[in-house]
Amino acid sequence: MDRIEAEKRIAELVETLNFHSKKYYVDDDPQISDYDYDMMMRELKRLEADYPDLVFDHSPTQRVGGTPLEQFEPVTHKVPLKSLQDVFSYAELEEFDARVRKAESDPEYVVELKIDGLSVALEYRNGIFYRGATRGDGLVGEDVTANLKTVQSIPLKLSKPVSITVRGEVFMPRSSFDRLNAERKAAGEQLFANPRNAAAGSLRQLDSKITSKRSLDFFAFNIQSFDGNMPKTHSECLDFLHTLGFKVIPFHNKYKTLSSAFAEIERFDSIRAELGFDIDGAVVKVNDLSARDHLGETVKFPRWAAAYKYPPEQKATKLIDIKVNVGRTGVLTPNAVFEPVVLAGTVVSRATLHNRNFIKDMGIKLGDTVIVQKAGEIIPEVVRVDETKRDGSEREFEMPTVCPVCNTKVVADESGVALRCPNPSCEAKIFRKIVHFASKDAMDIDGLGPAIVQQLIDEKLVNDVADIYLLTAGALSKLDGFADISAQNLVRSIENSKTAGLDRLIYALGIRNIGQKASRLLAKRFKNIDALIGASVDEIVDIDDFGDISAAAVVDFFAEQGNIELIDRLKACGVVTDYSEKLSDNRFEGLTFVLSGGLDSMSRAEAGELIESFGGRTSSSVSSKTNYLLLGDKPGSKLKKAQELGVEIIDEQKFLEMTR
Repeated sequence: MDRIEAEKRIAELVETLNFHSKKYYVDDDPQISDYDYDMMMRELKRLEADYPDLVFDHSPTQRVGGTPLEQFEPVTHKVPLKSLQDVFSYAELEEFDARVRKAESDPEYVVELKIDGLSVALEYRNGIFYRGATRGDGLVGEDVTANLKTVQSIPLKLSKPVSITVRGEVFMPRSSFDRLNAERKAAGEQLFANPRNAAAGSLRQLDSKITSKRSLDFFAFNIQSFDGNMPKTHSECLDFLHTLGFKVIPFHNKYKTLSSAFAEIERFDSIRAELGFDIDGAVVKVNDLSARDHLGETVKFPRWAAAYKYPPEQKATKLIDIKVNVGRTGVLTPNAVFEPVVLAGTVVSRATLHNRNFIKDMGIKLGDTVIVQKAGEIIPEVVRVDETKRDGSEREFEMPTVCPVCNTKVVADESGVALRCPNPSCEAKIFRKIVHFASKDAMDIDGLGPAIVQQLIDEKLVNDVADIYLLTAGALSKLDGFADISAQNLVRSIENSKTAGLDRLIYALGIRNIGQKASRLLAKRFKNIDALIGASVDEIVDIDDFGDISAAAVVDFFAEQGNIELIDRLKACGVVTDYSEKLSDNRFEGLTFVLSGGLDSMSRAEAGELIESFGGRTSSSVSSKTNYLLLGDKPGSKLKKAQELGVEIIDEQKFLEMTR
């Protein structure tokens, strides 16, 4: 085949494959077999390999991912991607409707699903996908074009050669989420908490080949800018996007009254389990675009839309058993085992019951019907017992008097609430300590997950955290599931962890009552591990936010000779035990921040680290000493408290501006 024929055939294959890809991923109407599609794709790849200069930007072969990036480049949004004002009741929705009707006497509303994913902007030039960016702070996002190209439902070429910027939501279908977590579980990797977290982690991969394996999906829901004649209504915009080849957000009907719009919101809630993807509410939008212009926007939100947020989904289920786990500090934690139920898009069958007082106060008995929900739509929890379902077969539960792992007699802690195994050689404690030591927030040893830790313990290769640094690639490669490369990768990750720093090391040691924040404060105050070992309770209490109990826990930890010997062994292995000051400037010195709700561009832990890197401090509760409440998605009761005290409330966009 000569060059002219090859160019013609490549163009034909690209158009044909893109057509059938749309039919399959967007229209859900496949018209050829997978085999025929694969054969055409194979032919296209062969021709493109022979003529690499003839590869189109919109070729389906460009979806598979390319060379990994070193970092994401910033993208300034031409039209800001603003968030929506949340409402949580029909009364609040009525207030929104009343405000709209003051400016527009007869508004028409469109009600849409609020997809629980990540908002992105897609830019097309002359009908070809040019660039895609995350929402970021609404003004500046990150260029994730290569990753978005791997999402099959995002068209690489539109049906018309228009220049347009489209906003939509990238999400992970539940089927993809279940498959991904099954794969991660088999590999001994940490599971994703929910589809949204999985989608966020997938979209922000520097290697787009990883993203391509995650089966993300996309719905378009808004035109940000357009070089042609803009439709007059939002519903017409959605219809236009569909004609261009976009998978448009489902269910966007029009309503003239608030009551009918609310009926649609309630219908959405009733079909959540059937959708195949997660939603966390419904969006009510004024349909007429000229009316939107009239209503305008605030600094934070458009006045023409509101997001109705659903309360946590609750389900009744049968409590089958209560299993008791032993943690890294020896605390015995009862966990409810119940008949599996689907909550917030995932199947759950377990939830912590915290301690024996929680079980007593809740009145929980084995065999009870319990009501469960997901706190923050992430962590399963038991909220109450349905005593009306009792038939007399229910049984009282008693916490064990000996450790369920090593049979050592348990002891009560100072409060009398928690029971603890005092045996330092308890295998359960050793396992939990090593898992914690290697975790991302501690020494961050990539590849050393729970399954691998258990294997190393079973094979007598590790008995404490210092043993990790004695592992060799040769010893690891002899274990089931390890090859030479994976063994070398783990050893390399272990070696890299030696420079994690004093703050991470303190946290990794698993001292009772000492979390990440307290570990950073200790590291900054004492600068090296030896100074911390010699510190008194009074010296530690002098640190802001430290109380007697936490200070005593630190002193007690280093009073144990076994822990001192452990530190000496870690030093001998080359683990850094000094603190490296990372303060870049002190712009937040003397300021206290409280965080509430989830953030888009970073986790709350990352936001806390950023605040502290600028000399500020974070607190878990709002008080008269609080300077700022950083308000994210799904805020809790802290918002009301901040309003009562007159605390300045900032959103993520304002916070990011303060840290630039």
